[in-house]
Amino acid sequence: MRGPIANQRLQQWVDEVVALCQPDEVYWCDGTRAEYERLMAQMVSSGASIPLAKRPDSYLFRSDPSDVARVEARTYISTPSQDDAGPTNNWIAPDELKRTMTGLYDGCMRGRTAYVIPFSMGPLGSPMAKIGVEVTDSPYVVCNMHIMTRVGDRVLEALGADGDFMPCLHSVGAPLGPGEEDALWPCAPMEDKYISHFPDENLIWSYGSGYGGNALLGKKCLALRVASARAHREGWMAEHMLILRLISPEGRRYHIAAAFPSACGKTNLAMIQPTIPGWRAECLGDDIAWMWIGADGRLWAINPEAGFFGVAPGTSYQSNPVAMDTVRANVIFTNCALTDDGDVWWEGMGVPAPAHAVDWRGHDWTPGNAAPAAHPNARFTVPATQCPGISPDWENPEGVPIDVFVFGGRRAGVVPLVTEAFDWDHGVFLGATASSETTAANIGAVGALRRDPFAMQPFCGYNMADYFGHWLTMGDRLGDKAPRIFHVNWFRKLANGEWLWPGYGENSRVLKWICDRVDGRVAAQETAIGYLPRAEDLDLNGVAVPAEHLAELLRVDIAAWRNEIPDIQRHFGQFGARLPQRLHDQVRALEERLANYE
Repeated sequence: MRGPIANQRLQQWVDEVVALCQPDEVYWCDGTRAEYERLMAQMVSSGASIPLAKRPDSYLFRSDPSDVARVEARTYISTPSQDDAGPTNNWIAPDELKRTMTGLYDGCMRGRTAYVIPFSMGPLGSPMAKIGVEVTDSPYVVCNMHIMTRVGDRVLEALGADGDFMPCLHSVGAPLGPGEEDALWPCAPMEDKYISHFPDENLIWSYGSGYGGNALLGKKCLALRVASARAHREGWMAEHMLILRLISPEGRRYHIAAAFPSACGKTNLAMIQPTIPGWRAECLGDDIAWMWIGADGRLWAINPEAGFFGVAPGTSYQSNPVAMDTVRANVIFTNCALTDDGDVWWEGMGVPAPAHAVDWRGHDWTPGNAAPAAHPNARFTVPATQCPGISPDWENPEGVPIDVFVFGGRRAGVVPLVTEAFDWDHGVFLGATASSETTAANIGAVGALRRDPFAMQPFCGYNMADYFGHWLTMGDRLGDKAPRIFHVNWFRKLANGEWLWPGYGENSRVLKWICDRVDGRVAAQETAIGYLPRAEDLDLNGVAVPAEHLAELLRVDIAAWRNEIPDIQRHFGQFGARLPQRLHDQVRALEERLANYE
């Protein structure tokens, strides 16, 4: 039996939540393995979880078909002024939103247990770690939070009597009456789903969805949307970025923070195995980076998460062998197909489709079916500790110094394989205008082109024009110690759909050029859009890239780039007078370079 909670503010908040939501029981999570196994056993018993005979301590869940991804249309940034939320966020006034959600929360946990999850984003003891407490009525959320964060008594000890925490309230929105049978995946209808952030209060309320970042509130909600606003106020950075260490044959270590929209290869790059002899890579994080200026004037970073919440379809021993080895055991799979011998399967796994499976909806599936066996956004949740490529410094509380920023996206044309920014302001412009073709990770038309600045459009918790300004200010503070900035595009295609670049581990050849640029060992050609490699400066030994493909990958299509300008201007125009003048200057400079390009 747990004794009294030392932090009275925490106890008071939990008491208020319990009085509002009216759960049958309240359980304080201790973070132990026994707790995880007990909750998982309960979900196996209820039929919500399926143990996998082929993967030790691994389980499969199937979500409701209405609850399969982030719901951006139901995600809100609630600030006193709508202009502070900005045009890229959905906004409802705080009083109105709290009134609506309080009505939904009233009695929403009847028939259920309220689980209180004290969690830390970042290694306990790190100067950058932040503590949150999530109250949820979902044992699935508890088990995933065990993997994705540091949970339990040690967090309460670190919080102490006077420590600060971020309150995070979550409910699946499906109260149970006496004797009522529970759904295998309880959730509320779409119109009752709310993922709400009150960044001025460091407060998160989520209702109606049990899926991913809608419910694991330490992830996108705390670590990006609320943390980005807090970082703006406090002078640090919360970014949707992987952190990768590359090690040259001579032992030189380079630290790269890279931003890609979800499901555009972030996890593959974070776990890359270089194909260039002598080069090695270590994964420090696959999704989120918190960064601050250290005593030495450089930018330092930690990965605040403790696990990987990766997209399964397309993950294979060709695309990401490290991830495949990581998910051999101790995994929570969501919306994958179940094979007859007790394993999971998904499209793009690199092994033949089973003759029969049960698909993510629970229906019989055979290879002739038109519908996919696994949902395109099917996921795996797995501890970072069992990744064979994890860096020994991944939990270093002091973090690692960042040498390079890389922005990227999924563009079939226009954008070259790799571009280096002329300077910091130009690099911010590259990040602010980054674009990608949408994927199944977010609800909406797949393949539509949208601007996704810094891969943060769904995750910036305040006006994005001010976010751009924050990047410019951070560059001013860093001065000549600022990381170099690059943009990459592995996804170029010919008109017939053929890939121009082999990708996957071969992307290390682009990263090597980037590292060589940092150290001044290799030249570049100056173009209207930035510095590009000369063909001879890319190390292509051992890989067959036709000369005509390479020429296209490194070509600047002036007409296409001129056609980009109106869309960039429309993109920037939505921010009105709040957009920093320095970005207007970058547009004009690009127009002039394109006009003068020969």
